[in-house]
Amino acid sequence: MTSSRLAPGAGIVTVPGGRPAVRTAEGEFLHLDTGTADLAALTRHLVGGEAASDAEVARVAAAFEREGHAVRPDPEEGGALTGRTVLLLGEARLTGPLARYAAAEGARTRHATPEHVGRLADGEGADASTVVVWCLDEPAPPALWDAADRLPAHGTAWLRCHREGAHLWTEPLAAAPGDVTSAHVRLRRLAATSAHRQLAAYWAGHRTPDNGPHPGEAACALVAALLTADLLAWAAPGPGSGLPARRRLRRVDLRDLTVTEHPVLPVPPVAPLPGRGSGPA
Repeated sequence: MTSSRLAPGAGIVTVPGGRPAVRTAEGEFLHLDTGTADLAALTRHLVGGEAASDAEVARVAAAFEREGHAVRPDPEEGGALTGRTVLLLGEARLTGPLARYAAAEGARTRHATPEHVGRLADGEGADASTVVVWCLDEPAPPALWDAADRLPAHGTAWLRCHREGAHLWTEPLAAAPGDVTSAHVRLRRLAATSAHRQLAAYWAGHRTPDNGPHPGEAACALVAALLTADLLAWAAPGPGSGLPARRRLRRVDLRDLTVTEHPVLPVPPVAPLPGRGSGPA
């Protein structure tokens, strides 16, 4: 039988001259009352995997499990993304490190094409264990991601990033109908600026040629880590898992690698405006 181990991030702290404590993964300190259980034997059990020396050690270890401070490792369990497929498109300098990070968490990573994404968006081969990640080292032109925005409606998750000048944006992961799509992000950003006409023209390509700055190795690693964090949130078990990641727009400043976060919500559908001359006089 697998013995319980301290949960990742949790630990036992011995206080000289005082009672021992549990440091939780969140950084809280809780007083630890071991009763008649030997603290050294409990530590050997929870840290080194030694079998419980007596019933009291087993009792306290079980309390650790009930409170979430100890777990029973599954020797056959892989990484957090085991059983998930990550389909990658776009700029290799961004997708390369992301592929490595996702694979390290157990994911199957594959390169895809816009045509493949289009088929998934039509429901052909859609799979709830698959996520499409599309990374651009340039502004996303209008309509490029229109088909991919239909992926969540068919159960395939959808994550993306793009660069605009010195800023690289990572958009929220969309995993289900009603999540934030790239079209929603565009509408929200246009509504949030008084320069909406200029921003729309910029996206449409009415601008001087791009002159960077392109993300360097450190920036690519940072962006890949942020995207991997979103994938981990998506893969977490439980209803509503990863919801904060599905409502979060990030901006990475490539000049100093600072990251700012902005909450963003879906844009509800509205009825089209009546045409000229329609409706009552």
